[in-house]
Amino acid sequence: MPPLELILPGGDRLVLPFTSHFKSEPVDSSTSSTLELDTSIMFGVDDAVRECGEAHGHETEEDGRVEIGYVYLTIRFESLLHPRYASVEFWAATSAMSRMFARSARVRDVFTGLTAASGGVCCLFDTGDGGPEQVCWLNGETTQEMVSGPRFPDLRAPVATWSDPDQ
Repeated sequence: MPPLELILPGGDRLVLPFTSHFKSEPVDSSTSSTLELDTSIMFGVDDAVRECGEAHGHETEEDGRVEIGYVYLTIRFESLLHPRYASVEFWAATSAMSRMFARSARVRDVFTGLTAASGGVCCLFDTGDGGPEQVCWLNGETTQEMVSGPRFPDLRAPVATWSDPDQ
């Protein structure tokens, strides 16, 4: 797919290997509060990924990864959880993918790794079917604690640990 040219709030320009609404025309989000993107991500194989890939006719590549299908991405330049942070929200394109995401440790590893590599402060993983989110990454550390558990009784608890982005 051709690269997607973006104009971000503040005027910065990026070129990314995504589409926006399945199109590759340049996107000016300089005056928007959100940005909608779509892409396909390769995942390392575990039982859940293998089953989903086989069900959709996707072969395991030589590097041990499987392409599952489209993933939607919403970037909020002001997070709903904390307006001084941006949020990046990935969404599975189908219910089957969503169920696989919830079962797969390899999928959690990919999103936790993306969070860490981008300097993100928190990776929340939706466990699906109305279940609580799992905190996979928080302030530079991997964790596997559920929201509604003792450490994080609600979503305000992990957010309260984030530092002030201006300091």
